[in-house]
Amino acid sequence: MNTEKTSAHSDAPVVNPEAAHDALTAVDPRLLVREQGFAGYISEFKRKLHAGDLGSIPVVIGLVIIAAIFQSLNSNFLSAQNLSNIAVTMVGTGMMAVGIIFVLLLGEIDLSVGAVSGVSGAIVAVLSVTHGMNEWLAVIVAIVGGALIGALHGFFFARIGAPAFAVTLAGLLFWQGFMLQLLGDQGTINLDSEGVVGRLTTYYFSDVAAAYGLAAVAVAGFFLSTFFDNRRREAAGVPSRPVIDIVMRTVLLAVVAFAAAIMFNQYKGLPLALVLFLVVLVVTDFVLRRTAYGRKIFALGGSVEASRRAGINVTAIRISVFSIAGTFAAIGGLFWASKIAAANQSAGAGDLLMNVIAAAVIGGTSLFGGRGRTWNALLGVMVIVSIQYGLALEGIATPIQFMITGGVLLATVVIDSVTRKTQKTAGRA
Repeated sequence: MNTEKTSAHSDAPVVNPEAAHDALTAVDPRLLVREQGFAGYISEFKRKLHAGDLGSIPVVIGLVIIAAIFQSLNSNFLSAQNLSNIAVTMVGTGMMAVGIIFVLLLGEIDLSVGAVSGVSGAIVAVLSVTHGMNEWLAVIVAIVGGALIGALHGFFFARIGAPAFAVTLAGLLFWQGFMLQLLGDQGTINLDSEGVVGRLTTYYFSDVAAAYGLAAVAVAGFFLSTFFDNRRREAAGVPSRPVIDIVMRTVLLAVVAFAAAIMFNQYKGLPLALVLFLVVLVVTDFVLRRTAYGRKIFALGGSVEASRRAGINVTAIRISVFSIAGTFAAIGGLFWASKIAAANQSAGAGDLLMNVIAAAVIGGTSLFGGRGRTWNALLGVMVIVSIQYGLALEGIATPIQFMITGGVLLATVVIDSVTRKTQKTAGRA
């Protein structure tokens, strides 16, 4: 019966060809914003405001407010030295936040990243200092170890079916004890400040051409990638950005990039740590947004059952994502070991785990899964470290710093929850 009705409908003459043509070629109005110029973006902003989808705008505004407040309290906050120190300090937490973002995109959590980062520093210290292994090889062993630890957590979660919260909480306790066992009674192993790990946070490209060159490459890369993406969209008949939009975005990026370059060159130069962090952000953002693997992660965060029905290997993706989290936890641990030029028993403890998760969430990654970018790690960790440095300049005690950071995290989670409800009301979630 359904077949007959379908056939009869398909053979019926079209009463109004023009209306039928319009119905077939109708395009989502949201896709036409780019072709409507400035007015289109104003209307799009209003639509997003009503739908509770402002992306990174609140974080950027928050950074401006933080900078204005602390600069008014202490003129040293926006000094080249302080900003450079913030840039270097945020890399360890930021690297770990990148891995956490992959897990959060699934709608899960990993509580073990702090402990895994401590294990990473301990492995490098024990192998290179105590046993005399080549430091490069020790670094590779530590990073691979982090990946395997993450994969192990992912196995218990994805294959066995244990809750990720419980698995990684057990991992936090186990790997914390494992780190203490590695370090032994001594408790602290000093690293060579001129070695591979030691120079991660102490090396600066002092030549002014390095900072300006990186800024130029970033601006040119952004312009070319946007331009050729536009060409592909035009060739496919999909609405694309107007030229003036591309130019404005490129100019804005150029202002920020070259301002940062000028600032770095006023102190010691371009920090190696920041360069490595930016490379990681570019690569991971490409993986998430431009590869089939990244699309599978977003799909899995949206609906596990729908992903399974679409043929996605849910178990493999889950294990790989936790492995990625372990890898970046290990990398972040190396930066923290570099910061103090040692591996000690307090590594990975304290507020590190809280700051890692807070950086991802404050930057714009949803705790409910399916929404976020690795660039969120940069924005979030800038907020956290800026607050910490600003309060430190004012001599505010550490307990107050914890309270303020916790308050910012709570506010972000509340905003995320309200945004999700608003989007559901608007039919977009």
